[in-house]
Amino acid sequence: MGISADQVDRQLEFDDANSLGFALLADPSRAIARSFGVSRGRFLPDKRRTFVIDRDGMVLRTVRSELNMRLHSDRALEALRKATGLTG
Repeated sequence: MGISADQVDRQLEFDDANSLGFALLADPSRAIARSFGVSRGRFLPDKRRTFVIDRDGMVLRTVRSELNMRLHSDRALEALRKATGLTG
């Protein structure tokens, strides 16, 4: 799933335009961002982070990069493959 501070209608537009295939959650109050330590405050965008979380709620990996989106997906897939014992 993806989470951003955007309103629900913006999330729907983004999903429609990009056919993501996963849930997008809206966090306009930034409560979730604050709880994960990625909020920069009211007027600045939140830090871009990817958290790989297992079914028990354990954070397996945190990916930090403001500019390299490929790094987020590559590292997240790497963590999921390791957690499930899959390769390739």
